[in-house]
Amino acid sequence: MEVRINDTYEEMSAAAAEFVIRQLRHKPASVMGLAAGGTPCLLYQLLGESFAAGEVDFSRVRTFSLDEYIGLGADHPQSYRYFMEKRLFSRVNLPGAHIAAPDGMAADIAAECVRYGAAIEAAGGIDLMILGIGSNAHIGFNEPGPCFVPDTHVVELSEATRAANARFFEEPEDTPHWAVSMGIRDIMFAGAILLLASGAGKTEALYQAVCGDITPQAPASVLQLHRNVLVLADRAAASRLPEKYF
Repeated sequence: MEVRINDTYEEMSAAAAEFVIRQLRHKPASVMGLAAGGTPCLLYQLLGESFAAGEVDFSRVRTFSLDEYIGLGADHPQSYRYFMEKRLFSRVNLPGAHIAAPDGMAADIAAECVRYGAAIEAAGGIDLMILGIGSNAHIGFNEPGPCFVPDTHVVELSEATRAANARFFEEPEDTPHWAVSMGIRDIMFAGAILLLASGAGKTEALYQAVCGDITPQAPASVLQLHRNVLVLADRAAASRLPEKYF
């Protein structure tokens, strides 16, 4: 695990964009796993700007979204599929047929989990996984629990996660209780992982991910076992890390 600390969120996002662009230049047909949420917003904006400047090409890229709320369709303003469309997909030349996301409106959610996992496998797995981290150290919607769940699965969201996401909804009670998430095996089989952490609210979670015991109670800690992880953090998120990382 390599850790790079940037002074600001803006510098961290610029470094992340450079990393992604290098990946796509090295392998234009990369399969990417994409996180939604506040942390990668500027990264996606910068990728859109880089495409507009002719610096990167998405025409051969395939994407898989990390997760989706159950009960929200792709056109719902708070769905993660809508988020990705607004933040990235509409800004680059990514073919619609190359975009995959869990269907939060599927009549049979268990079958949808199997279908989505099979689609990731059929694509050859993920080349580059972009992750954020929750304040409770969740990655994707893999919440703290008694064990690591390997496959795409249904998750009951913790109150901490719902409280953190409530700001995106008109009323806090509108925040969904359930989601579909890629599992830990889906994430750990990625060729490379880019973990982003920003803000003082992620300080403890990032410490657990980088320095803590490897435990399903802090799901991001499992990334310590991956052979190719780059952690990009701003100083606020990294403030508890040992001095050797600065």
